Amino acid sequence: MLFGEEGFKKLQRAKVLILGVGGVGSYALDCLYKSGVTDITIVDYDSYEISNLNRQIGSEGNIGKSKVEALAKLYEGIVPIEQKMDISWVREFDFEPYDLVIDACDTTKVKIELAKKVHKKLIMSLGSAKRTDFSKIEVSTIFKTHGDALARKIRNELKKAKFNKNFTVIFSPEEPKCKEKGSFAAVTGAFGLAICSEAVKKILAG
Repeated sequence: MLFGEEGFKKLQRAKVLILGVGGVGSYALDCLYKSGVTDITIVDYDSYEISNLNRQIGSEGNIGKSKVEALAKLYEGIVPIEQKMDISWVREFDFEPYDLVIDACDTTKVKIELAKKVHKKLIMSLGSAKRTDFSKIEVSTIFKTHGDALARKIRNELKKAKFNKNFTVIFSPEEPKCKEKGSFAAVTGAFGLAICSEAVKKILAG
């Protein structure tokens, strides 16, 4: 009813790749799956730790277990790839089959390489940690971001490489609330939900 019959068929046909299924990626996965997008491949190399319990879907009862394998049991039919993502992997991996690539990984160099390779189908999550106000979250393109250190670094590196193609990003200009590590599910989860919303809009427009 919400998306219309043809719109819902588009969601069911869509192929989505999610890179990183932590505090942001796991919420994007959950939202997409429950919205009708079930042809989803997830890539991550980590196992759940105690510190993940406050913000990562799938962590309960799975400490020490592979994130992708645990999530594949929760979301029937998704494809898990347990893989450490680095620049060489991005360069070699075949992104062609996917309609959208969601970047929720933590490695800056990987994010930059992804932008160069798949900017046309990319939705990138920027810094979500150390923040507490979900209302500060913005959806924009990489060269219109502001107030986020990770975004600034990526912009600068892309400019150095003379790369000027835009792509969708989710970011927050909120000042970090702490110097050490710290994540709040109301913000990291909201990043994932914002990514899901943008992904659904792109699929329906396609």
